[in-house]
Amino acid sequence: MVEIPYTHRDLLTDEAEVLASLATIMPDGSPQVTPVWFDFIDGRIRVNTAKGRVKEQNMSSRPRVAFLVIDPKNPYRYLQVRGRVVDRIEDGALEHIHKLADKYTGEREFRGYQREGRVMFVIEANSVSVRG
Repeated sequence: MVEIPYTHRDLLTDEAEVLASLATIMPDGSPQVTPVWFDFIDGRIRVNTAKGRVKEQNMSSRPRVAFLVIDPKNPYRYLQVRGRVVDRIEDGALEHIHKLADKYTGEREFRGYQREGRVMFVIEANSVSVRG
């Protein structure tokens, strides 16, 4: 696992409230990109999705991902992570999406939750690029 440089960890804090772009790999090898909520715990990035979504299927089948966070105050400052999904967690995923909803919306519950089931993915960095 490669460490995220401290110079850009501010983009990963709960206070930053920055959306990320998550790139996954489709069955035909083409990229698929989705804006996502995330958090950063113990040097790993965590994202959450509903079961059955394209990104859930892609990350479950093909664990290589890319993750981009752009500084909202300076679009020329960014953090890009290329990595792997190292864990797929269902237990606690509902609580995790509620935590992310609080971070991004200030609401204690994720209103988009419709009993479809949630999955949390844990991503480890294999390479990191920063600018700015």
